[in-house]
Amino acid sequence: MKIVILNSGSSSIKYQLIEMPAQTVVCSGMIDRIGLENSNFSYTTENNKIEEIVAIPNHTIGLEKIADLLLDEKVGVIKSTSEIQAVGHRVVHGGSDFSDTVVITAAVKDKIKQLFDLAPLHNPANLEGITVAETIFSEAQQVAVFDTAFHQTIPVVAHKYAIPNALLTENKIRVYGFHGTSHKYVSEKAIAYLQENNCAASKIITIHLGNGCSMTAVKDGKSIDHTLGFGPMNGLIMGTRSGDIDQSVIFYLVNTLGFSLDKVNTLLQKESGMLGLTGYSDLRDIEAQAEKGDENCRLALAMNAYRIKKYIGSYTAVLNGLDAIVFTAGIGENSSLIRQLVCTDMDYFGLALDTEKNEIRSKQLREINLVNAKTKILVIPTNEELEIANQVYDSLN
Repeated sequence: MKIVILNSGSSSIKYQLIEMPAQTVVCSGMIDRIGLENSNFSYTTENNKIEEIVAIPNHTIGLEKIADLLLDEKVGVIKSTSEIQAVGHRVVHGGSDFSDTVVITAAVKDKIKQLFDLAPLHNPANLEGITVAETIFSEAQQVAVFDTAFHQTIPVVAHKYAIPNALLTENKIRVYGFHGTSHKYVSEKAIAYLQENNCAASKIITIHLGNGCSMTAVKDGKSIDHTLGFGPMNGLIMGTRSGDIDQSVIFYLVNTLGFSLDKVNTLLQKESGMLGLTGYSDLRDIEAQAEKGDENCRLALAMNAYRIKKYIGSYTAVLNGLDAIVFTAGIGENSSLIRQLVCTDMDYFGLALDTEKNEIRSKQLREINLVNAKTKILVIPTNEELEIANQVYDSLN
């Protein structure tokens, strides 16, 4: 079965064409910086590799470019879209209606749309990917894999808010959690690695750092707490999202400064985080400016790492111990600086970073702690696309 996997993020699209059940990656690539003039585009097959810096203003144009290359006479990997039997879509928010992988119907699309307000940077992009894919791969089954599914194991003591009970029972307001596909994949990889090396593997914190960021406390393979909640906005400092903020600030913005609710939403979702602190949303730009002496960028990096440290402490308490932390996703896998800032002065938690190992670039699972460190520090490249392919294949067979 040939499955196209589309992982549409807030400013990126990762894609793969995977032959299942062999898990053979026929084609892969990504687009990031969508909406900017210098978007990065890549397309890789066994015999070809294309990398371009082009303007990709939105997700629709990006998806159309991917389809064109898949069908290209010289570098394409399929002759007809009819060869694709399924398209697997990452969908960020499934609300309380979706706790498992589902075949996409009109009703499913309507529900994804109803949840736009809870994931305004993601669900619209996810639905756009579905709509375009239905046109391009018209004979394939479209399947949705929800980021919220992995976090359905979070116990009520952690997922319930301290607000009137009816808002949970009747309105389903609770912690849902996100990036679940990534957290599930890397936590399973971490557990397998630790067990193979005769290490404890029951208490793990997974740290997903990209344009969106989140952390999960994983106990015995299950999510038991998570930094993102009802929507993918709180917790860590992100590319354009504020993360944790005192609710009083929102009332002050509205009641005293005269902000509309729409303006507050835009402020906290699209104009805050690293962008609000520095003027840049891409960590690569921020690190480059910090190296040149930009104090705003240096402070933002320190604040970013400080927030992660706070949650490591919190989740170590929840887990009653710590066997390993896992860095993953674009920033987690590639920013040695962020990893260094997070792991500095954390010896109480058994974290001791090997600075030389930390600087090594690799696409493989790797250990970057000192040999005798009590707690493992792992860098595990996430593969949400493969995890989605597995779930799509299982759901259709």
